[in-house]
Amino acid sequence: MGHTVIEGALRGEGLKVAIAVARFNSFITDRLLEGALGGLRKHGVAAEDITVVHVAGSWELPLAARALTDTSKFAAIVCLGAVIRGETAHFDYVAGEAAKGLANLQNASGVPVVFGVLTTNTTDQAIDRAGGKSGNKGYDAAVTAIETASVLRQIRGL
Repeated sequence: MGHTVIEGALRGEGLKVAIAVARFNSFITDRLLEGALGGLRKHGVAAEDITVVHVAGSWELPLAARALTDTSKFAAIVCLGAVIRGETAHFDYVAGEAAKGLANLQNASGVPVVFGVLTTNTTDQAIDRAGGKSGNKGYDAAVTAIETASVLRQIRGL
């Protein structure tokens, strides 16, 4: 008797996905959003199955994501933001609380809430991760959302 193997498929047909994106550092987050939309489309998520919600900053992402999970309409939520270290401790609070809030929400809701928030020391590092030499982390977050939703569907179908 063989064992069961579950792994995510990168097929987004029929998936409803929400993207919550921060406006703060929009010169970065706009690129992340483009990458995420491209990743969803490339893997079969229809435009009419994508909802994009703009919020002020990364601090607001957990609240918006909570409202999205509460609708029970989405197979996954992709959260995009860019927190760039400055000369104050503000970075630590915003980045840490956004990460903690999104992780707690994912665990409480059972809905994939993907952390696509860049936390970089410099603007150049953020640019590199938003379509520059390090790829586009928005795209990566979208693909992660599809894969995780696929895994959960299979587990729940056991």
